[in-house]
Amino acid sequence: MATIVESNTGLFFIDPGAALAPRRYGLPPHDIELKTLARFLDKIHKYVDQSDYVIITHYHRDHYLYRRGEEDYYRGKILLLKNPHRLINRSQAVRAYVLLKKMNVEAKAREVVFADGLKLELGGLSIEFSPPLPHGDCKTKLGYVLAATFREDGYVFTFASDTQGFMCDYSLEYVLSINPDFLVVSGPPTYLGLDELPLNTIRVVERLKSRAIVVIDHHLLRDKNYAKYIELLRSRRGDISVKTAAEYMGVEVNQLEAHRDLLWMRSKG
Repeated sequence: MATIVESNTGLFFIDPGAALAPRRYGLPPHDIELKTLARFLDKIHKYVDQSDYVIITHYHRDHYLYRRGEEDYYRGKILLLKNPHRLINRSQAVRAYVLLKKMNVEAKAREVVFADGLKLELGGLSIEFSPPLPHGDCKTKLGYVLAATFREDGYVFTFASDTQGFMCDYSLEYVLSINPDFLVVSGPPTYLGLDELPLNTIRVVERLKSRAIVVIDHHLLRDKNYAKYIELLRSRRGDISVKTAAEYMGVEVNQLEAHRDLLWMRSKG
């Protein structure tokens, strides 16, 4: 869910990363996936170069630049990061240590700020970070993430990607207390066997302000049948817009991971 936020204050890049699932349907990434990843990493690198601020909401590898050689993209940036010392699971704490210490990003960056619960005023822009929110349900072992809210000229944008469609009530209530005009959130991981959308995913659509925009993507788009869930959400409110990231950007939805089995089947003729 690499996301650019442009403001009068500067350019913010939230979670500038991309990665492939190492196995899906028991299969490794297809060559088409690998080539697509390389193409989009080039775009991410370009936009990181142009950014003033980089935000990392958590340390899963699809949310930040971690590969050898990518450490220099953080040079001179102001980094607003999930605190790697509290409310974090072991694997993410290790990754944060490698990023900041072993890859020397802490020294390369202009400034490193741990952003949990932080509020910033930058000219006419206000930024508010949530306290750590569960990466999914309230008892998840996947760790915690930050939501980031931007307020400028009366408009409110909230990025709450890996809360997974607000599977935890606390995450839902936090975002509803913000009541954004524009919300970016990962959908629930229905591809892992959920038979229906969690009630909180429906509730957030039902309770947001009129004319809000909701971009719901990431985990939900790993499900071949994602469209039926999007249509269900659209049916609950006619006065807000519910879209995938591709639809919002005006490009074709391209579910490579979800269709990895078909990619390999076609390759084998």
